[in-house]
Amino acid sequence: MKNNFSQPVSRRDFIGLAAAGVGTALTVTAPRCAKQSAIEYNPASSGPIDPVRVAFVGVGNQGSGHVRNLLRIEGAELIAVCDIVEEKVARMQSWARAAGKPEPRGYSRSETDFRRMCAEEDLDLVMTATPWKWHVPICVEAMKTGSHTATEVPAALTIDECWELVETAEKTNKHCVMLENVCYMGPEMMILNMVRHGLFGELLHGEGAYNHDLRNMKTGSAYEKQWRIYHSMKRNGNLYPTHGLGPIAQCMNINRGDRFDYLVSMSSPARGLKLYAAEKLGADHPFAKADYACGDVNTCLIKTVKGRTITLVHDTNLPRPYSRINLIQGTRGITQGWPDRIHIEGRSPRHRWEPLENYREEFEHPLIRMAEDAARGAGHGGADFIEDWRLIEALRHGRPVDMDVYDAVDWSVISELTEISVARRSRPVNFPDFTRGRWKERKPLQFEGVE
Repeated sequence: MKNNFSQPVSRRDFIGLAAAGVGTALTVTAPRCAKQSAIEYNPASSGPIDPVRVAFVGVGNQGSGHVRNLLRIEGAELIAVCDIVEEKVARMQSWARAAGKPEPRGYSRSETDFRRMCAEEDLDLVMTATPWKWHVPICVEAMKTGSHTATEVPAALTIDECWELVETAEKTNKHCVMLENVCYMGPEMMILNMVRHGLFGELLHGEGAYNHDLRNMKTGSAYEKQWRIYHSMKRNGNLYPTHGLGPIAQCMNINRGDRFDYLVSMSSPARGLKLYAAEKLGADHPFAKADYACGDVNTCLIKTVKGRTITLVHDTNLPRPYSRINLIQGTRGITQGWPDRIHIEGRSPRHRWEPLENYREEFEHPLIRMAEDAARGAGHGGADFIEDWRLIEALRHGRPVDMDVYDAVDWSVISELTEISVARRSRPVNFPDFTRGRWKERKPLQFEGVE
């Protein structure tokens, strides 16, 4: 279903909306609302799977790192590898042989060869790290052919794609996991543990971001066929929300006692990519001549049903140091990243920050302690290994996954909701309730299997 929210509101439309009430006039309801599902969604009810037969689609920069992890995770068997570049498939096959594992079968005929792979192979789990537009088609195909699935971030680009993931997962009773590695990083997990112990009191506010200078990567060869820069040409909103939002959502028990209610969003002008391309690639380069839709800085404000507030920023086209902000604030304290610091009333010096590291011995998350040695040397400070290992362990033992399909879509749907709000002069946009009311009864994340 295509929405028409990119069109301006006419005076007649505005007057008509105003006649129905101020709240109606100022709030856009996101398109499409699926009916309550009669299916009892519990993928873990299918029982343990051991070993877990895995296929991987998209083995470039991030995907190859996941494959390296899978080759050393107990209980994971790499059955097949799919990529449009045959040399990348061959590289993964050579890695498997070097690790003393059977060579996975290769699929590289076309962009849609994952469909042939899902049809031919006996798989338990299909994982993907492709360009964003393929995440939903691959996950849906995997679930429909009988496999659980996991995707790199974001899980989906549109509201309709989010509903498609939810409805397919519920219909097939399969896991659909988004591989949000930031949720497994040491500081984020320690802060979550501190929240669980009540150190910050009642949580009221959070701030997250993806502030990362990607100009060289977008205009260079980091992405196959430079696919990522074209999103900046065509879309205007928060294109990459999940790194900054995921840890905050877990601290606030989003989908597990609270949920996102509505957001507003606005974007700055788009200048960075055009200027960078002209200076680095020349004024005649297509990237220097292109027009860019995405504002260099997108700012989004989110309100939850329980009244909490979240600020979310996307900034990838300007010169800047990296930051995800990672701020959590409650009635008893506050913590913020870059650098990692904290202030707890009654424990910290009055009106002063102290290093977050001061609290690590007392509050380091037990999962980090459990996985520290095995994860050492893996991507993103070991977080990539931990997320892969946790998924395989959940399947092997028949446990719930740490992040499920509802988390995947709620954190990803930010993209189109911000695009709608930006296009409508920052009017509030309501979040779909992908759980259809179940968020009220769902229990907070437990990290099952961790002492």
